[in-house]
Amino acid sequence: MSRDSVVAKRYAKALFEVAIKNQSVLEFEAELHAVATSINGDRDIVKFISSPNVSVASKLSVVDSSLQGKVSEPVLNTIKLLIERNRIHALEAVVESYVNYEADSLGLVTARVYSTYELSQEEKDAVAKDFGDRVNKQIRIENIIDKSLIGGLKVVIGDTIYDGSLAGQLKRLEQSFNRRVK
Repeated sequence: MSRDSVVAKRYAKALFEVAIKNQSVLEFEAELHAVATSINGDRDIVKFISSPNVSVASKLSVVDSSLQGKVSEPVLNTIKLLIERNRIHALEAVVESYVNYEADSLGLVTARVYSTYELSQEEKDAVAKDFGDRVNKQIRIENIIDKSLIGGLKVVIGDTIYDGSLAGQLKRLEQSFNRRVK
């Protein structure tokens, strides 16, 4: 386990504990995602925050004025702490760790669902129910578009792959033929 992931888990756990006390677990997650997307989506912001030539006070001032009132105080303080300690590069890992703590706490598991098109909410709900019953957990769907599947779905939950895609079926059929020919 890398040093960054250990650090990220500490920050995420501390923030998650505050979120539980405040009964704001899902709100904090949404705010973390929004801040991470804003920071990582703009090269100028990344350069500014990462620059050793800009004082920490200046960075904190800009972040404070940009995020004050838009995110909760605990999330803002976490971001500021990451900047102060020169660990803002670990923000994505903090978000990921936070989501993992949240999932464990709420009995959620994330299923990466690969499909050839964006699934509708009805389709996501159906997949979540079907696979939730299989693994005995509540499923959160992350839909990933993969045109190479040709059709059908591939669902990844933890280390388990459920491949119902047309490409997967064709591959299994080809392997079956090859075994019979040899």
